[in-house]
Amino acid sequence: MPVKHPKIAVLLAAYNGMQWIEEQLASILDQSAVDVTVYISIDPSTDGTEAWCASYAAKHPEVLVLPAAGSFGGASRNFFRLIRDVDFDGHDFVAFADQDDIWHKDKLQRATRAIQARQVDGYSSNVTAFWPDGKTHLLDKAQPQVEWDFLFEAAGPGCTYVMSKNLAGALKASMLDDWQLLQDVSLHDWYCYAFARCQSYRWYIDPEPSMDYRQHERNQVGANKGLSPLIARYKTIHDGWWFNQVQLIAHLLGLGTDPFVRTWLKLRRRHLLRLSFSAWQCRRRVRDKVFFFCICWAAALLGKTSK
Repeated sequence: MPVKHPKIAVLLAAYNGMQWIEEQLASILDQSAVDVTVYISIDPSTDGTEAWCASYAAKHPEVLVLPAAGSFGGASRNFFRLIRDVDFDGHDFVAFADQDDIWHKDKLQRATRAIQARQVDGYSSNVTAFWPDGKTHLLDKAQPQVEWDFLFEAAGPGCTYVMSKNLAGALKASMLDDWQLLQDVSLHDWYCYAFARCQSYRWYIDPEPSMDYRQHERNQVGANKGLSPLIARYKTIHDGWWFNQVQLIAHLLGLGTDPFVRTWLKLRRRHLLRLSFSAWQCRRRVRDKVFFFCICWAAALLGKTSK
């Protein structure tokens, strides 16, 4: 009797991906002990990505390219389109994929087993970042979750996310209700994790890296390693983008009346100072808790909290 493997819908957002997408697709189709269908949505590209993907899909029945849907202008809207347009019926799990990484052969097997064994609905993992010069670095996102981390950070790189069909279906339904406002969310992985936690779906962050996370000059969000990324992230906070996203996600999740959220949601000086003392419950990693405290104070003193 044949073994029944979990059926997984892999949602892949592509844009000018010719340099890496073939290697990534090969690593997805080579996954062990799962049945994979890859759905590709392509932001209009200038390097032939559309034609190449169409040719590849013609030779691989487990790869489907969605019809053109205009310009998305970023990975977040492209992933939201995938969640909206892909039919999850017939699949047991839904996973996200970037176009430029390399998955470990047991990535999806390990994820689905963890979801089932731990009785959770959402999964993400650590990754191993790698650079063209051969350098590698473990990106550790697996610190214990805290009460409000989901409003202030994602559960790690979205390309590691695997969700149960139940969670993916609930996420889709909620997104359809707030489709226009959702288009202003810049990071789909942050929003998806926030939705799951807010709706009391359990989430597991695996300390074992599940993929090689390629670093290059065109990463929309890359590895947070070294001084330069820290400065870049500070700038997004200083110019109001980060706080704007926090407010937007809180509103989308219907948390505007929550007693804790109400104490800081307007993000005026006194609210930020109050929020700073909750840093321990707002970020997972100790370094990030300290950074969060300092940023709240800096934003309060400088008045840089919204666009």
